Amino acid sequence: MDHFPVFMAVAGRRIVLSGGGEAALAKLRLILKTTAHVTVIAAQAAPEIHRWAAEGRLHLISRGMEPGDAMCAVLFYAANEDDVEDARVAALAHRDGARVNIVDNLADSQFITPAIVDRDPVVVAIGTEGAAPVLARRIKRDLEERLPAQLGVLARIGKTFRAAANVLPMGVKRRDFWAAFYDKIGPQAIENGGEAAVVPALEALLDETLAATEKLGHVDLVGAGPGDPELLTLKARKALDVADVVIYDRLVSGEILELARREAVMIDAGKEGFGAAMAQEDIDALIVQHALNGAHVVRLKSGDPTVFGRLDEEIDALDAAGISWRIVPGITAASAAVAGIGQSLTKRGRNGSVRFLTGHDTKGFADHDWKALARPGEVAAIYMGKRAARFIQGRLLMHGANPMTPVTVIENASRPDARVLATTLAQLEPTLTKAGLNGPALTFLGLAPRDAVAARNDMNIEEFA
Repeated sequence: MDHFPVFMAVAGRRIVLSGGGEAALAKLRLILKTTAHVTVIAAQAAPEIHRWAAEGRLHLISRGMEPGDAMCAVLFYAANEDDVEDARVAALAHRDGARVNIVDNLADSQFITPAIVDRDPVVVAIGTEGAAPVLARRIKRDLEERLPAQLGVLARIGKTFRAAANVLPMGVKRRDFWAAFYDKIGPQAIENGGEAAVVPALEALLDETLAATEKLGHVDLVGAGPGDPELLTLKARKALDVADVVIYDRLVSGEILELARREAVMIDAGKEGFGAAMAQEDIDALIVQHALNGAHVVRLKSGDPTVFGRLDEEIDALDAAGISWRIVPGITAASAAVAGIGQSLTKRGRNGSVRFLTGHDTKGFADHDWKALARPGEVAAIYMGKRAARFIQGRLLMHGANPMTPVTVIENASRPDARVLATTLAQLEPTLTKAGLNGPALTFLGLAPRDAVAARNDMNIEEFA
């Protein structure tokens, strides 16, 4: 991000613009929405600019810009549609201490003006850092259609009521009050009685909220999927929107954590096989503690919480404490990984079942029915199998598995830095050691990348004979 978005205070301050043509008009239509003192400097100005000056909406100086014209200006726009003149006036504005934007010249501008959705005092700014103005306009159009026209009225009235609402304690109760106002009570009041009905509805809602008894929190046990934020379910996204506390695993991607509410408490409860970890009983206690304090907790697990997620232990702890819970499934790593190599987990004539295995459990390397797994045509998805690879390889070969059985290891499935190792059971080790994988990896026994996928230039497939 090369431009940090801020909302600048411009009420009563100067904004100066040099130029009088189409580029100037486009900027002025936006600038005149503010409560700033706007000055336009142009030897020749469009009729609309003269009209706005006559209406007192801006001050027009009918000449070229001179030194000192941008003194005390918080923002300055060079919009002359002439590179030489824009450079000249920008230099003058710099000397006067103003922040300078040169229209259609991103490299020499100190700030950029975003596309704006205006529901004053609610303002949505959309920026693409100058890379895609058409895309910004499309996003603006979509948001204009989604945000109701009365949103600004509700926000203005809500702002005047904030002091009264401060009698509610910080946290869930206050947030629930405002959510009920903006989502339901406010729109209903405007629809039924107009703007005059909003404040009485707010007062009634406040009385009702104050009288309500404290309630226990709630826990959503949410699957974050394999890492790609676009694979997050809508239900999971909504859970993150309302969470007071997010307790997340080590493998949950940063892009998904960014989707949580900014005010949410974020707690890393990461665990690593054979490495540093927060004990499961401590995680259980943490979840229960926050829920008993009235928080809406999201326990965020990579993949699907029902697959090797120690879900039952957390549910047992919640049940023992009398706390309500809900499971929000996610896309498990096996589904994302097998899609990435263009294969299916089952195939008619090859395998009518697939096994999901863990490479290790609480006691160490996990034992399985190796004789059954060694049969031709078997397919297994092995989670947490990097450090157990030599153990798994040895057990399968010992029970008669074909050394040439295809094995595919996918690191960071679904993510931009996904890496695919195509090898055989005989070469599983030392292949993994040589590859030096650092991210989460899933091992497929009995599957190789489909030829058409392997041929794609954007697939990072490394083959080991």
